[in-house]
Amino acid sequence: MMILSVDNIRFSYNSHPVIENISFSLEKGRLLAILGVNGAGKSTLLKCLNRVLRPQTGSVLLGKEDLHRLSQNAIARRMGYVPQQHPQTQLTVYESVLLGRRPHMGLTVGQTDYAVVDQIIGQMGLTDLALRPVSDLSGGEAQKVMIARALAQSPSILLLDEPTSNLDLKNQMEVMALIRNVVSSRGLMAIVAIHDLNLAVRFADRFLFIKDHQVHAMADKDDLCAEMIEAVYGVEVVIQQVGGHRVVVPV
Repeated sequence: MMILSVDNIRFSYNSHPVIENISFSLEKGRLLAILGVNGAGKSTLLKCLNRVLRPQTGSVLLGKEDLHRLSQNAIARRMGYVPQQHPQTQLTVYESVLLGRRPHMGLTVGQTDYAVVDQIIGQMGLTDLALRPVSDLSGGEAQKVMIARALAQSPSILLLDEPTSNLDLKNQMEVMALIRNVVSSRGLMAIVAIHDLNLAVRFADRFLFIKDHQVHAMADKDDLCAEMIEAVYGVEVVIQQVGGHRVVVPV
């Protein structure tokens, strides 16, 4: 089984530690939520995984392959990254998703590239929007396009930085359900930095809590407890069942 192994990642800005000694592993078909207060280092960790930032120490292995020894183009064939901020563009939905094929392209776009894009646009429910400029879309629609572009890279791993920020409740649910479905149906791994605890608890199956720059706790869904959340966020909570789902309630 393909496993992502992250070992002893440390990153500092100007000698100021942001994350230290971050280690964890993840298997195919699993969705990991990275949780912590503002400024805990969640976004920094994602960028260290795909070498947008270069950590001072540590390794990221996919199976036996050290991703940090690869070119950025080779990393992009293995990791699809959806950043928190998306640049404004007049490109159409189709053109934007096609950009995800760049790590695989030669000098021209091939039939395989078009076939991959067509399949992903259909799966993501974007067919009716394919010729519209991304700048004309709603926030939820644009977020789905960015996820589709990452999927067009044909990655083994999706990295998503706050994919539900600035979305209304309906679009938050749709985007997280979409990520969950893609991970399960395609056998991918996904790592999501997210603020909303209840979205994380509903859709993720592993949880990594960062506190004081380090891993405070890591838990599978069945092992998640209120004490972990209280220690990281400084708020007393209870975890209850509502409508068949676990929810985190501050008390």
